[in-house]
Amino acid sequence: MKLGIMGVGFGKGVRIDEDMIRHAESLGFDSVWTAEAYGNDAVTTATWIAARTERIKVGTAIMQMPARTPAMAAMTAMTLDQLSGGRFILGLGPSGPQVAEGWHGVPYGKPLTRTREYIQIIRTILAREGPLEFHGTCYDIPNTGPGTTGLGKPLKSILHGNANLPIYTASISPNGLRCSAEVADGVFPMMMSPEKFDEVQRPHLDAGFAKAGGGKSLDDFAVCPGVSCIISDDFEKASMPVKMNLALYVGGMGARDKNFYNDYVKRLGYEEAAVKIQDLFLDGKRAEAVAAVPDALVDEVHLVGSAGKIRERLEAWKDAGAKRHVDTMLIGAGQREALELLAETLL
Repeated sequence: MKLGIMGVGFGKGVRIDEDMIRHAESLGFDSVWTAEAYGNDAVTTATWIAARTERIKVGTAIMQMPARTPAMAAMTAMTLDQLSGGRFILGLGPSGPQVAEGWHGVPYGKPLTRTREYIQIIRTILAREGPLEFHGTCYDIPNTGPGTTGLGKPLKSILHGNANLPIYTASISPNGLRCSAEVADGVFPMMMSPEKFDEVQRPHLDAGFAKAGGGKSLDDFAVCPGVSCIISDDFEKASMPVKMNLALYVGGMGARDKNFYNDYVKRLGYEEAAVKIQDLFLDGKRAEAVAAVPDALVDEVHLVGSAGKIRERLEAWKDAGAKRHVDTMLIGAGQREALELLAETLL
């Protein structure tokens, strides 16, 4: 199993802890990841990090598909891959309706159809076997629709891309997992339980592998969950930022009847808590929503507590890695000692 580090924090200013990233690189971490929501973008930060590191891979987790055309994503990926010496991993995601429609001003539409077409177009561009031509549900290239001039023609990328550049997608829903397994090289579950992979993820991934054909399996597919790691003897205090984040996603990322994260926590076995967190959060009782996040959920999907407790919990993650249930843990950590403990235990 490999280790990655989340390299960008959200806030009023762009936050990249270059010292932590370089320390992770020196410890043998395999990758560093950037992200975007509705503030800083993932590409500029990935470029910044790639220019200031030497060996560690740099990926986006994720670039929002509603924010850019497939061709623009391919151009960005090819450019970053060449400038970084082949260290770039392209991570994509459909985001959600609130961001797609409320921020980017485009219809959320059919996210899985968009994902399939988006990746197919990117792979066509990277392969350079001929000029790009694609006519699907979401994308029509060359475009001949209303408002066009009729002058568009199929083009081939001037830049020669890497046809084997890895493409990962973000997903936690059953349909999204099947789609990722079918068309991508890896998946980012926002969080996962190492013990419940066979129940929560595997059936859907296996269905996607079967649709892809060609013997595709976990042996050539990367499952990369996000995991916060905080070393502290005061669990209550240390778990607070983790619980705040979980309450935000489980309670407020989406509408009451359409929240992928809420549904996911229910599938992990916390249905009563998921309902309570959402009810409190949407009623404006955010502190109560945070308090309703179970300690057991924090312990199951993250690493919070004393060094000894974390070492003990890492045994389940090591077992998941040995079974190919996890390829890379994407670590969110603000402590050098946390990175050192993880490297010492897992690498």
